[in-house]
Amino acid sequence: MEPMLKSAAPDAAPPADLVKESDQTKFAKDVLEASRTVPVIVDFWAPWCGPCKTLQPIIEKVVTEAKGAVKLVKINIDQNQMLAQQLRIQSIPAVYAFFGGRPVDGFMGAVPESQIREFVNRLVQASGAAPGADGADDLNAALEHAKQAVAEADFQLAAQIYNEVLEVAPDNLPALAGLARCYVQEGQVDQAKAILARVPAKDKTNAEIVALQAQLDLAEQAKAAGPIGELKAKAAAEPKDFQSRLDLAMAYWAGNQKQEAVDELLDMIKADRNWNEAAARQQLLKFFEALGFADPLAVAGRKRLSTILFS
Repeated sequence: MEPMLKSAAPDAAPPADLVKESDQTKFAKDVLEASRTVPVIVDFWAPWCGPCKTLQPIIEKVVTEAKGAVKLVKINIDQNQMLAQQLRIQSIPAVYAFFGGRPVDGFMGAVPESQIREFVNRLVQASGAAPGADGADDLNAALEHAKQAVAEADFQLAAQIYNEVLEVAPDNLPALAGLARCYVQEGQVDQAKAILARVPAKDKTNAEIVALQAQLDLAEQAKAAGPIGELKAKAAAEPKDFQSRLDLAMAYWAGNQKQEAVDELLDMIKADRNWNEAAARQQLLKFFEALGFADPLAVAGRKRLSTILFS
């Protein structure tokens, strides 16, 4: 079988935006929006990281050879610490792949070129830029059908399709995540937890899985939320009663007033970012995880948080 990725001709220059540097202020445009048309690989690195210096030229080489089938975005975590924290990056080099506005694959460490080439090949296949293995087209069609059902709020149909996919491919991450999300939307918390427990260890840091887990965690926290009216009165009477304000943010979240929940925490951070070991900021990051990185409220909230923290 002929390899999917062929070496670029010596005189074939890659497109100007094929490999670029980015940061947390341009992440939504350079990664999330761009990945809606072509897979985007994000390489998180730092100048002091030796393995990063080994890995980066190899990734650039393989991406260049793909001739536009994928793109590469490089992000220095020293200059973008908040983004690294939101993505739960514990060590570098860390490489995430985004497609359709969400993370779909990734790996940690300075892996060999052969593994990077396999990684890029998987992305090219998944994006439809190259033919897949037997049955892959049917699987992708089923996943798209389920995705459309979710968009139309037909969670029962979507769950049925995802279950059918999992009968054929038990470890299919989009199906596991999709089914868990259907259960979350239907309020079936125990079923959602059971599905997330089936996610392989290597995929636990996938942003979609992290978001779902955050939603379940917040649902548990929200059970203890008090009445919004009572908490608003306490917070208004004593603005420095940060515990009441934190409880108010959780009550807003429980009442599906997510904008108000985010606003309350941002106001707290502006007033005292270090209160209770930065509890407001940690709660806010949990909200962002649950919303997902492409959610407009999360995108706007991250920008506002950056302004507060770095002003």
